[in-house]
Amino acid sequence: MDVIESVRAAVLGYFGVPSADSASVTFLGLEPIEILRIPGGEFVHYVTLGGARHPMTDPAAAVVDPERGPRAELVLTLRGSAAHTGLTRALGVLIASPAVEGVVLQPDALLDLGEPLWRNAPFTAVLLGPGDIPDLALPEPADPVRFLSVAPITATEAAWVRLRGAPALREAWAEADIDVRDPERGAANL
Repeated sequence: MDVIESVRAAVLGYFGVPSADSASVTFLGLEPIEILRIPGGEFVHYVTLGGARHPMTDPAAAVVDPERGPRAELVLTLRGSAAHTGLTRALGVLIASPAVEGVVLQPDALLDLGEPLWRNAPFTAVLLGPGDIPDLALPEPADPVRFLSVAPITATEAAWVRLRGAPALREAWAEADIDVRDPERGAANL
């Protein structure tokens, strides 16, 4: 079973495109990670390929199952078509965090890079949420691949998540009518 090719087919099928531009990111000791760039109308979608190769496991687990366990890929959607220098590397770091740091990617997870997601971006962290792409079933006994949405957030918003939780930040965004897909947006007034 080639998980990555199955993920690629599911992503391209979801967006209704035959192919996508891609960039590859490599980290010492890890298999290459690919980032697809899929323009679509007023948005551009960035989707990781590589996180679902292996199930995510708790680093404290005594036994690691090579088949069972959650699998995920990340989907970042931004308004506009401008290039964002450094974004590919940042997404590579985020999707590699399960293998490097033992993080299990799931909705409401806060991942802090401590540096801008792309050059001159005010966003230094991301908040994961449920994605729009349906889960991709894999042959038994493997768990399905989940596609998690990535919302870029500022350091202030990350502190808010730590203090009040992800639902409170999403509520603040809704009240302020903030579009997290806007790369030019400011932080929510918290």
